[in-house]
Amino acid sequence: MIEKVTIYNIKEKLYTTVYTLAYGGVKMRSNVRKLTFTALLTAFAIIIPLYFGFLRINLGPFTATLASHVPLFISMFFGPYAAIAVGLGSTIGFLMTTPLVVVARAFMHVFVGAIGAILIKRGASFRKVVLITAPIHGILEAIAVIPFGFTVYKVLVVVGVGTILHHLADGVISFALVKALEKSGKSEFIPKTSI
Repeated sequence: MIEKVTIYNIKEKLYTTVYTLAYGGVKMRSNVRKLTFTALLTAFAIIIPLYFGFLRINLGPFTATLASHVPLFISMFFGPYAAIAVGLGSTIGFLMTTPLVVVARAFMHVFVGAIGAILIKRGASFRKVVLITAPIHGILEAIAVIPFGFTVYKVLVVVGVGTILHHLADGVISFALVKALEKSGKSEFIPKTSI
């Protein structure tokens, strides 16, 4: 069916287009920015296990690569989907460089990131998020290594406690990075109540 073109139709469509560009464009620009930051953080999450292996500590099923959680922590400010994407990126990075037991542990970053992002979205401070997600992270990673046949001691103490300590260390690094971004004026993605 051919639409009858009138001055009113043209005016209406022009108004709708201008309105969408003026107001919808802000949201679109925000989404593009969020997607770009998510992609960069995902790239860092992949690169850290690949190129910073010299920062890795190995103790049986437990490995700790210093700063490997930093992209995940920063992605929490962009929301659950961003944190999940970065967690998957972390899993891919560890898949290319480490045994399957470490990859299973890295996959738990997906859940830790999502939980942390939801907490930040609900108004929890970054410090609280790091402290709340630390035991969750330790428990999830301990559960992840159970199918690989490790002893209870290695599962609970080495992996569980080791992960919590590693999580807290990377939380301190992330906090320092967020504070530096805040001082530089490049922290518009961080809610003011989140620090």
